[in-house]
Amino acid sequence: MFSDPKKNIEQFGLISGMTVADLGSGSGAYSMLASLAVGDHGKVYSIDVQKELLSRLKAEATKQNISNIETIWGDIEKHGGIKLRDGCVDCAIAANIFFQVPDKSGMRDEIKRILKTGGKAIVIDWTDSFGGLGPEQSAVFSLTACKELFTNDFLIEKEFNAGAHHYGIMFKKK
Repeated sequence: MFSDPKKNIEQFGLISGMTVADLGSGSGAYSMLASLAVGDHGKVYSIDVQKELLSRLKAEATKQNISNIETIWGDIEKHGGIKLRDGCVDCAIAANIFFQVPDKSGMRDEIKRILKTGGKAIVIDWTDSFGGLGPEQSAVFSLTACKELFTNDFLIEKEFNAGAHHYGIMFKKK
């Protein structure tokens, strides 16, 4: 496996009662694991533009008796597109999504908007293109580019091993 969501979630320091936003949640691997980490007193917002993936995630959560996940159809690049109020989440997860996003600054601004002061932004993305696996080389969002994007409004809290062909970095909102 290229990246193990379970191992990555364990490195995030999520605790009971936290509120988490999973941006570009896709199939919901991070949402499901985060929901267990934050427990019944916490909340996970799974945001994606693909309604069918959100429907599947909601059905799977219901099947597994998980009630702390809320799915939101939204645009993670547009101001207000996440449809959450300002400063309402403790942690925003952006796993394998920045390489797909044309307006990276817009997405960073939305992350900043929804995070509480001191909140964590976690980015996991591909380190390279691997012959048909992952993004095309021109779409790779490098660790250096990621640091540059977040540098003005966030502090680097830590870098972590996110898998064989991925980097992981945690930022703290100033």
